[in-house]
Amino acid sequence: MRIHRILLDKLETWKDMPFRKPVLLQGARQTGKTWVMDEFGRTCFDYAAKFDFDANLELRKVFERTKDVERLLKELALFVKVPLIPGRTLLIFDEVQECEAALNSLKYFHENAPQFHIIAAGSLLGVAVKKKRMTVPVGKVMTLRMYPVTFQEFLRASDLETWEYVEGIVKLENLPEIILSRLLLEYKRYLVCGGMPEAVNHLLENRGIREVDKVLQDILALYELDFAKYAEPVQIPRIHALWHALPSQLARENRKFIYKVVKTGARAREYEDGLLWLEGAGMIQRVFNTSKPGIPLSAYKDISAFKVYAADCGLLRVLAKVSPEIILGEYSNYTEFRGAIAENAVLQSLLPQCENIPYYWSSGNKAEVDFLLQLRTDIIPVEIKSEHRVSGKSLSVYNKKFAPRCRIRFSSNNLQLNDGLLSCPLPLADWVVKWLDNGTIQGKPVHCSNAIR
Repeated sequence: MRIHRILLDKLETWKDMPFRKPVLLQGARQTGKTWVMDEFGRTCFDYAAKFDFDANLELRKVFERTKDVERLLKELALFVKVPLIPGRTLLIFDEVQECEAALNSLKYFHENAPQFHIIAAGSLLGVAVKKKRMTVPVGKVMTLRMYPVTFQEFLRASDLETWEYVEGIVKLENLPEIILSRLLLEYKRYLVCGGMPEAVNHLLENRGIREVDKVLQDILALYELDFAKYAEPVQIPRIHALWHALPSQLARENRKFIYKVVKTGARAREYEDGLLWLEGAGMIQRVFNTSKPGIPLSAYKDISAFKVYAADCGLLRVLAKVSPEIILGEYSNYTEFRGAIAENAVLQSLLPQCENIPYYWSSGNKAEVDFLLQLRTDIIPVEIKSEHRVSGKSLSVYNKKFAPRCRIRFSSNNLQLNDGLLSCPLPLADWVVKWLDNGTIQGKPVHCSNAIR
């Protein structure tokens, strides 16, 4: 089943930009980077010339011999069966982390052959760059990030009618019960499979939950192999321990990362490199505490206090050994981890929309707001409730202290806007930044558009 990836729309915008840089596409393994490059070439160009640096050693030697773009193009033409025509041919550099010279060549293409459309990607690119001490042509490329399939993309493929209804929302008021019921059902299915494209396809093609879980287990096994292949030997057991401690960290009431949960007596200096490795691989996302909701939030960042989330809620579910039946049903002993899955899924929705990574805010042991979003001149507090019950004082404490222009509370309840508080069903997290951007929520627009980010 074909899933329309929103990144394709961003690439189409990039294609027509007058002052265009080569694209460097980053993202975790198995999120669909190669597919989106191939699909972009197939649908938006007359020709697509793909160069795989992992499969072809001779190709690497071409780039190691020369930096001259004209000569490079002549030699590259020998490796493909399509013509290399500016404006009509997309040049795809796949697994570019295997050839530093090819990565650096993006600079020379930008300076000397800007008429060509070039997109490059690689597995574990961030990890490989650090390990091999490779240089990246900063300022000469446009970096885009490939995220797992979002719920919005999932819904468009699974229930087009409901997706079209949500896309057409212009006033934030109660949804018809049938729409809300459909959204919550599809959202539960999404929490089961997550956003890894192969798992999504298996679920949408009704191949059965066992097949979905097998795909996710295979991806987790692949990630484990990556530890051994790309990490330093001394770091492998630490990375392994950090990764497998993730469900335990998120099961804690306030989610704050504690090193002793990984291993008794563990210290930050021993495991910091492991966390950085997992971040570089795109497998986790750290959300740091901020003591004050000031702009920029990074100025008030507490580097010693953070939470760690998985890049994908489906992988987190399988890593935590939570069966699909528990996600789809109602189980009283699943309350705490249901909250963890909900937070992880909301963060997964927010990251592709926001220019800045969210923070969280706490006031001693009195109150804690799950996420703070910095959207241009606004700081938006976000609270997440995994069910219908929305009791809790944290958002009220924050509101009294800082009086934000608007607040967002995600839950299973219906859509409603009341006195600056947006009560939003969890499945609609993918749309909130758009509503903020166009002023649908309240007052003046935030103007945080990221059409090409």
